[in-house]
Parts: sequence; structure tokens; C-alpha cells
Amino acid sequence: MTDVVVRSAREDEWSTVGAVTVAAYLADRHVDSHTGGYADVLADARTRARQAELLVAVDEGGSVLGTVTIAQPGSPYAEVGEAGEVEFRMLAVNPPARGRGVGEALVRAAIARARELGARRLVMSSSERMAAAHRLYRRLGFRRLPERDWRPVPGVVAQAFSLELP
Repeated sequence: MTDVVVRSAREDEWSTVGAVTVAAYLADRHVDSHTGGYADVLADARTRARQAELLVAVDEGGSVLGTVTIAQPGSPYAEVGEAGEVEFRMLAVNPPARGRGVGEALVRAAIARARELGARRLVMSSSERMAAAHRLYRRLGFRRLPERDWRPVPGVVAQAFSLELP
């Protein structure tokens, strides 16, 4: 993981960030195509960067390996966050970069950013089918927050998780 740096996404990277996000969700069968529906939302990193915080994980050569979006409560990208909390969304690791600790580096960066913002808790929601991500969240200390589970579309349950920030 020493060759992975997490930082704010630059404007010249936004289209790549969108493509990486869609590729990751396609690889895990969380979207059905490169375009249309939620894939269009995932691809639109430009809007995410303007309405939330967009972080990237890059390698030594500057290639985008993954991304995560940080949202404040009440902002357009917040889904389950409440006052005093920060939320992360759209965690994505480019499929060829998996197994290098990129996802963990991005989640740790989200934790650090939430602390910098003075949040008491970091929250997020994840499809019930994202078992590998759930293992990572639990390993990093996240706990289920079932009272905030929700259904973004029929047949899909988004499970909420939280991490208390001392």
C-alpha cells in the first residue's frame, strides 16, 4: 500500500474517476451497463466534485486506482448522514488495482477527513450484496446501523454502517 496516495481529485481526472467508478460497479454487477440509470450517476464525477468532496487513490505514476465521495449531511450526495456526521459514498476500486489495499486506503482517508471536519461519526450505506466491502468496514470498526437501512430501488436494500469518531 506504500505506493498508493489518497488526495483530492483534480479536474483533469474527473472523467477517469467516473470511468473507474462505473468499471468497479460493473465488475461487481451492481450496475447492468456502462450508461443509463445509476451508471450515469456514477460516471458523473464532475457533479460529485462540485457538490461533495471527491478523493482519489493514485499510484506513483498518477494513475487513478480508486475513488470515494465524502458528503456532508443535507448536501445533495448525503443519503443517511445526520447532523454531526460525515458520510462516504461510491467507494470504488478499479478492478485491475484490487488486492493492493486501495479500498482500505480510501476508507481510512474518509475516516481522517471526517475527523478533520469535526464529525462525531462517519456513516455510509452499502448494498446488501457488497460482502467484501462489508468485511472491510467491520475490520475497520464500523458497526451496522439497521435503523437507517433503506431501499434505493425495489429489490435492493442499502445497509447502513457507522463508525464512532473519538
